[in-house]
Amino acid sequence: MRVALVLTVLAVSTLVPPPALAQGAGTAAPASAVEAASPAAIARLAERLARLAEDGLDPRHYPIPPAELASSDPGRHRAETMRAAQAALADLLLGRVASLRGRVDLRRDPAAVNLAGWMSDLGTAREPAEVIERASNLPPDAAALKAELARYRALAAAGGWPRITGDTRRTLEPGSTDAARVPALRARMAFIDPAVAHGAAADSPVYDERLLAAVRHFQAEEGLETDGRVGAITWTALNTSVEEKILQLRVALDMRRGQPARSTERRIEVNIPHYRLRLLEGDRVVRDMAVIVGRRDRQTPMLNVRMTTVQFNPPWGVPERNAREDLLPRFRRDPAAMQARGFRLYQRLDGEVVEVDPTTVDFSGYSRTNFPYFVRQDAGDANALGRIKFVMPNGDDIYMHDTPDRHLFTRGQRAFSSGCIRLERPMELLAEALSGTTGWDRTQVDRVLASRATRSAPLARSIPVRLHYTTVIVEGGRVAMRQDIYGLDAEYARAMDRAQNQRLASADGGAGRNTGTR
Repeated sequence: MRVALVLTVLAVSTLVPPPALAQGAGTAAPASAVEAASPAAIARLAERLARLAEDGLDPRHYPIPPAELASSDPGRHRAETMRAAQAALADLLLGRVASLRGRVDLRRDPAAVNLAGWMSDLGTAREPAEVIERASNLPPDAAALKAELARYRALAAAGGWPRITGDTRRTLEPGSTDAARVPALRARMAFIDPAVAHGAAADSPVYDERLLAAVRHFQAEEGLETDGRVGAITWTALNTSVEEKILQLRVALDMRRGQPARSTERRIEVNIPHYRLRLLEGDRVVRDMAVIVGRRDRQTPMLNVRMTTVQFNPPWGVPERNAREDLLPRFRRDPAAMQARGFRLYQRLDGEVVEVDPTTVDFSGYSRTNFPYFVRQDAGDANALGRIKFVMPNGDDIYMHDTPDRHLFTRGQRAFSSGCIRLERPMELLAEALSGTTGWDRTQVDRVLASRATRSAPLARSIPVRLHYTTVIVEGGRVAMRQDIYGLDAEYARAMDRAQNQRLASADGGAGRNTGTR
């Protein structure tokens, strides 16, 4: 279930007007503060603002006056440069995108930033460009992200890498011969490992060992299965353009601005595009496991909730959409097999719910828009929820659970569910969740699971759960990027690039923002 994203951007009012507007405005900074920097320092400030692209921002959003204005009207040049700097500083500190509908995972804490202090520093600094530089390096991982952004911008300036054309629907197998796709693949891999270009003639049609090693390295970097087989998912990753990578890095930098202090509470964080769950205590990773998330047409929503209960041997009340789109075709093919897997069919007649034998129903007469039954699956080994369900109350009916489809965890991209989170190692999370809950040691858990009876255990300590969407992470100083599977980075970037300039807060540097659009 995806809620359409509608941009809600917050703005702030002008801080330092040009001299012509200062009289009577009541918002201008003191003249002594404005005059602190020399004309040469103001020129250096303008030059630093012109390089905001290295911070992921677009310099065109901050109207920097032309250099020649410094000669013809130095007062105006100073005021306009400072105003542009104030707008840039606010975005560098608080993030250009304040919020987006549906993105409760975006975190901002303007109160923690002390915008007033930064604005004061900017206005009184002898080298205001240094204030901009300091602010640009505040976000977590800024150095690594900016270095990666510079690398991709250099690639883009050189023309980027070639797009692989031809039939990318068919899998290219190691050792095979393909006169069209192998040379194109070799040209693409040369951007990752230049030695590939020297391993064989550029137009060689053979998928050789050196090319295979490069493809496996690429798959590992992209978080894909490292089998060297180039199928639809690897083709898509290969054809992700330099510009798309730049976009993701710009978003990653902006999302990290204005962050609140990191929680010290025990908590669960699920990064959707990286398909990972982490149980954290402060900065310490207690548990780390793979997850399966919602596919593109049934996206996992971003949530900030609390896990409150564990349910053992859960039945599955099949959502209407799943019943119509996923189960109806299977009932048509073999209703007896569905019955054997614990699926029960129900219908409401005269106000009462009655169970219907699926082997007596002619399913060919029903469609996605006409299916009067609802479906439930009994608890058991074949149940879609597995043997354990972790309840975290929310309006989207999203929860975490076990799954019988264990083989899917070997995949690199794991967007297979209808929105809920499937867990690679549910028993490990269970042990942590039940910690401190009286009467639920491992012996009791095993006894209840073996009974196949549905039981619930309220947790002694509920656990905060955050489902977030972060395609770019930094670990050990290395940047790891994943596909923008839901297009949310693209949505965020469009919000960043709206052309109307934001307005700054008040003359005293207040950090409050007023609702507006840009």
